[in-house]
Amino acid sequence: MRIGLDVMGGDNAPHAILEGAIGALDRLEPSDELWLVGDETTIRSALAEHSINDDRIVVTPTTQVIEMAEPPVEAVRGKPDSSITVLAELASARRAKKRDAEPLDAIISAGNTGACISAAQMHMRRLRNVHRPGIAVTVPTFSGPVVLIDVGANIEPKPHHLAQYGVMGELYASRVLGVERPRVALMNVGGEEQKGTADMKFARDLLRSVEGVNFIGYIEGRAVFNGEADVVITDGVVGNVMLKLAEGLSEGIFKAIAREVHRIDPDLAQRFEPVVRRIYAQHDYHEYGGAPLLGVNGICFIAHGSSEARTITNAIANAHQFRDAGVNEAISERLGVMEEALA
Repeated sequence: MRIGLDVMGGDNAPHAILEGAIGALDRLEPSDELWLVGDETTIRSALAEHSINDDRIVVTPTTQVIEMAEPPVEAVRGKPDSSITVLAELASARRAKKRDAEPLDAIISAGNTGACISAAQMHMRRLRNVHRPGIAVTVPTFSGPVVLIDVGANIEPKPHHLAQYGVMGELYASRVLGVERPRVALMNVGGEEQKGTADMKFARDLLRSVEGVNFIGYIEGRAVFNGEADVVITDGVVGNVMLKLAEGLSEGIFKAIAREVHRIDPDLAQRFEPVVRRIYAQHDYHEYGGAPLLGVNGICFIAHGSSEARTITNAIANAHQFRDAGVNEAISERLGVMEEALA
């Protein structure tokens, strides 16, 4: 498998990204290739510092970087030699051929999310039968992992986009996360049938008509963490806000508990600390190594902007799992059947 990594993207780039790449070498197959895309001097210095001389590593130099705050589409078009743009081109058979290279099987970036999405859609294009790709984040909850789709790729989805997200999310949950017959729900302001916009109700009816999807109806935000669904469909704005709210809230709760216990009994706080650390580790997004952009013609993982070395290591390993699970092939096939049934 040929995996490409954006060395320059992320709040902790390039050092944490390179540390993660080096850490993943033991988890790669002998026939794999790991393409490191970014500033050549920085990459080679890190490899030399760690005494890495591995034939599976391919260094692809770039001279530009898309910063986190740059407008996505303009940045991708205006910086053709950026690590994000070059990475997406290398994942396109047509574009890779112009660079005298074989296309990459998977790409990973912790950089500007909008730019990653734009570059992937420009160069990798969409899978057959997919209308709009969506980011599928695995949210760790006390009841098990929940797939939340979309969290930023499509801020104004049409009803049929949401219906397709249900199918794609269900396939990801079953094939990658191992959830048996995933329960699929549509995020709404309430669970009652009469609530929501006309588009929301249309999306609900479409999902009910899709054969093979275990659609359970609407779901409220508070029920996501109670184990009532395995896949939750929403638009990119609500999904992104919900994800970041959950991250901030959970971090704040852990800190508040630790501070209060320490105030009451410092000795108890020392004994309680390992418990908090275990709970936090069980619900740590770094373990999932990024979120797939489902629906693009290839494998594109978008990692958290604050990714650490282990986030990248896990993302590289998860790219293998995604490929082996045959998710993309299943998406094209199932959506083709869905489109025929709805025609």
